[in-house]
Amino acid sequence: MQKIKKPMQKLHFSIKINAPKKKVWRKMLSDASYRVWTKPFMEGSYFEGSWDKGAKIRFLAKDENGKLSGMTSMIEENIPYEFISIKHLGIVNNGVDDTTIDEVRKWAGAHENYAFKETGGKTEVLVDTDTDEEFIKMFEEMWPKALAKLKEISEKN
Repeated sequence: MQKIKKPMQKLHFSIKINAPKKKVWRKMLSDASYRVWTKPFMEGSYFEGSWDKGAKIRFLAKDENGKLSGMTSMIEENIPYEFISIKHLGIVNNGVDDTTIDEVRKWAGAHENYAFKETGGKTEVLVDTDTDEEFIKMFEEMWPKALAKLKEISEKN
């Protein structure tokens, strides 16, 4: 019997940052500052790969057992300083990409989108993310903390 894939839930988050969108974009996507604003998701988070359209990118951290884990994804769209879309393809388990296990099939193809809208030198960052129902509460706690950290580092000189 084939399992029926439940539809993804779409979550929306936003924050207004007192900085121009080019600065916010760079803080969100550069290696050093990415490691800072993503701490609420997982201490030690970082990425490998490129934010270029069509590029493979991996979001990684060491789990509680010291194994390299995370997600393997691709950049589906990148309009500099305006919009970026990430398509999640699978997990990274002990350093190895896996796109085939049932756990992954539930949410493979999920998107995480960032839009940047600037008015008067201030930027609104809008995040839309697809998620499985079981992760909604977790993301509703983590995303506001992560965006607050992005705001903090973007507003520093």
